[in-house]
Amino acid sequence: MTAADGTLETLDDGRSRLRFERRLSHPVDRVWAALTEPEKMRKWWAAADELELREGGRFTIRWLNTDEEGNTAIARGTVSAVDPPRLLELDSDIHGVMRWELEPRGDATALTFTSTLELPGEYREKVLAGWHAHLDFLEDALDGRPIEDWDHWPVEVWQEHHDRYAARAGA
Repeated sequence: MTAADGTLETLDDGRSRLRFERRLSHPVDRVWAALTEPEKMRKWWAAADELELREGGRFTIRWLNTDEEGNTAIARGTVSAVDPPRLLELDSDIHGVMRWELEPRGDATALTFTSTLELPGEYREKVLAGWHAHLDFLEDALDGRPIEDWDHWPVEVWQEHHDRYAARAGA
């Protein structure tokens, strides 16, 4: 397992929690902007069709890449916690509770991302690979290499992560 690989745990209530920790070589304010400003979000993750950046605010986020069947994911919900520029938590209909925690480390940022959700077994490696790829894309976007053409996004990045997580799960 590389340091950037995500982990998956099953909670007492049967839900799953995915967790990723990353060290990004950019200041917290820049990472926060990538998480919360719609024009920056679409360079690594999704289009924010609606984002009320306040506790209790509504959001609608539309992924710009598609799955194997050509489907686009749309998450709707509420902002359950926000403390700029350190904490963003979104409670969504399809990805459960997504939580980003940022801590400054000099000129860098320690990012902890968790997603707590109902996750059927057949989707575990797919979802781990998806978040892994999007966090890779976040780092790329911060480094000046955003995804510009989502119709031709690098699906091979997702596939590589998926294969590794699947092999690990089968071990």
